[in-house]
Amino acid sequence: MSLSLKPAASCAFDQLSLGEIMLRLDPGEGRIRTAREFKAWEGGGEYNTSRGLRKCFGLKTAVCTAFVDNEIGRLIEDFIMQGGVATDFIKWQEDDGIGRTVRNGLNFTERGFGIRGAVGNPDRGNTAASQLKPGDFDWEHIFGKLGVRWFHTGGIFAALSATTAELTVEAVKAAKKHGTIVSYDLNYRPSLWKTIGGLKKAQEVNREIAKNVDVMIGNEEDFTASLGFEVKGADHNLSTIETDAFKQMIETAVMAYPNFKVAATTLRRVITATKNDWSAILWHDGKFHESRQYPGLEILDRVGGGDSFASGLQFGFLQFNDAQKAVEYGAAHGALASTTPGDTSMATRKEVEKTFAGGGARVVR
Repeated sequence: MSLSLKPAASCAFDQLSLGEIMLRLDPGEGRIRTAREFKAWEGGGEYNTSRGLRKCFGLKTAVCTAFVDNEIGRLIEDFIMQGGVATDFIKWQEDDGIGRTVRNGLNFTERGFGIRGAVGNPDRGNTAASQLKPGDFDWEHIFGKLGVRWFHTGGIFAALSATTAELTVEAVKAAKKHGTIVSYDLNYRPSLWKTIGGLKKAQEVNREIAKNVDVMIGNEEDFTASLGFEVKGADHNLSTIETDAFKQMIETAVMAYPNFKVAATTLRRVITATKNDWSAILWHDGKFHESRQYPGLEILDRVGGGDSFASGLQFGFLQFNDAQKAVEYGAAHGALASTTPGDTSMATRKEVEKTFAGGGARVVR
């Protein structure tokens, strides 16, 4: 059974995301603690899917977020514009001159290499996006009048504050009301929940959100921590999970949440920071679909690989409404995104299709 997607002609946007976008500061091959210069990128778990769908796959996308109206906020806006994502729904807050009451988020991230893992050091306290609350966006106008085929948000944004959790619930309910497909990436981050109620609060919030989700994305830690589903057979030390264990977990989850139409995850075995075994699995309509395997995938920058998987998955459904194509586009897009720097994908649709069709890495001239 296919997903009940709205026709593209009836909607202003193929996809809309809700989330925080930070300025990523990347020391390149070096370390944050010894850097003398940084390369600037934009990135955010939810937004990255919109950018991938627009830049790689050519769909019409937009983002709901907020910035302080200063030079940093305008720099991030410029990055979003370069990615082709519509900025219609950005909320701008007045700059207080010092960041005492509101500010823009920074994310210092080093890629890792070999035995040295990647490191993220976010500086996102009191940001404009974390202060978003119910009522800040006119969902009736967005979903009802303009029309959106697919809405995506996630557990990172929901964990920023009590009000972003409430806004996420409001948004998914509004999207469902208007027949928009809702996807949610559990993306559990213990550090984000630590001071606002911890694991108990994370499960309370995510279980409420899950009631209105069609497409649930997350690995074994996400499902266990965010929704309380235990996974037997997972080896957390290797960041891997047995396929059979994931299948068992999903079968349990869809019994608890019969509204789930799709559940998916990437499957990774971390050999080193720069070499992973990579693939993906997707459940839809009672069947499991597995992607092509990418053993020994060489990685330049792993940050954002999961988000590119999510955007490829969304494209597979939005373009073809086909579960097997969705998992193949997702896995290949995520793999390619891991070969370039920055949070967002630099791949093309042609490269993604060549990759999952088994194309090699010979030079293209």
